[in-house]
Amino acid sequence: MKISFLLILPVFSVLTSLAQDETEYKEASKESQAYHDYRMKVTRPPYGIEKVLSLIAKIKDEDLGSEEYKSALSPKVYASLTLREKFTYNMVHGESYSQNCDAVPPIQDEQKKIFGHLPDLFGESSWTDSQEKFFINNSDTVVKLIKESVLRSKRMGLNYKHAIIVMNAIDMIPFLVSTYNTDRKDHDILTVLILLMKENKYQPFIASASHQKLYESKGDYSYYFAHIVLNKANEDLVIQRATEFYNGWRK
Repeated sequence: MKISFLLILPVFSVLTSLAQDETEYKEASKESQAYHDYRMKVTRPPYGIEKVLSLIAKIKDEDLGSEEYKSALSPKVYASLTLREKFTYNMVHGESYSQNCDAVPPIQDEQKKIFGHLPDLFGESSWTDSQEKFFINNSDTVVKLIKESVLRSKRMGLNYKHAIIVMNAIDMIPFLVSTYNTDRKDHDILTVLILLMKENKYQPFIASASHQKLYESKGDYSYYFAHIVLNKANEDLVIQRATEFYNGWRK
């Protein structure tokens, strides 16, 4: 029996969680910690991985002042890499590093939530503008290699998810939905779908209760904590909205 979209909406609104006070330190459960570790895993592409890791180990960081550092291959060495090796390098290494003294308290029941943002990728490191431009300027190849890797390993690492957002890869929505539906365990794939709708200002999502819950809530660490409850109604609604967004974008 087909469930009406209009019937799902009230359920979605009712089942989204109330704001949770997570500003005080409290140890998360073992199940929550295990899912956190699962969320944080990156994928190491196989293309020249040993060569790339060896080159990264030899990098001498450049002190930019104000506790900021640049950790990058020399232009000559980087230019000598093949396109696939550059893909591997950028996927496993953030060239920008800055010290951050603020520790975020553990998220409680992480496995029961669909978040509005992905976890930070490299901790105190991040991609530079030039690294993000690599993904954007080579998006056809990057998308192809991500798909190949995910189909081979049955896993979409956190780095792949961030790259999809950087590239604004709307054309990957059907692949993301298919990947999620294989076992419905990696709920950050839903976060990627949500972020693609948000960044492209898809009006049915922008006007929704879920957008308000995820991006208009206030409070300490709301960037990390804002979420909607994980349940089948919410999973299905995210997928339905993202699919409708994709179909409209294709026209």
